[in-house]
Amino acid sequence: MTQPLVPITKYRYKVLRGEVAKRARDLLRQICAAREVRILRGAVSPDHIHMLVVAPPQLAPAKLVRFLKGRSSRLLQQEFPHLRKRHWGQHLWAHGYFCATWGAVDEKTVMQYIESQKCDQDDEGFKITGPNLEPALSRSRFRRLQPQADFQSEQASTGFSR
Repeated sequence: MTQPLVPITKYRYKVLRGEVAKRARDLLRQICAAREVRILRGAVSPDHIHMLVVAPPQLAPAKLVRFLKGRSSRLLQQEFPHLRKRHWGQHLWAHGYFCATWGAVDEKTVMQYIESQKCDQDDEGFKITGPNLEPALSRSRFRRLQPQADFQSEQASTGFSR
């Protein structure tokens, strides 16, 4: 099953830079290889990671993310002591994550989005963004691209306002 996964760092701290980003990428590759998960594309940003993976059908997405976040957090904090000071309680990753299945968006669109991330390196389809580079599509630009709902008609029909 092909699915995009996006875990974020706790408090969106921008700690995935330089050697930490390279090591995180390598750890995620090792964890995925051990679970027979293939990474099609990926991009490491300073505060989150985009991954497009193909997982066996018997491996639930929640279980895969648990493996990825748990092992990578523990090993990164062992290797980089400065992460332990910033992320007390041994939690490098936030509780949530993004995972989607195909529906309105096809695989080609997701791969194009991951490719459009501004990056300074490319190593076997898993990129690392530069420290001062922003994502190709900012939140405000993404919101402008979304169709705007007609709030007046919604308010009249439901009786509730936003």
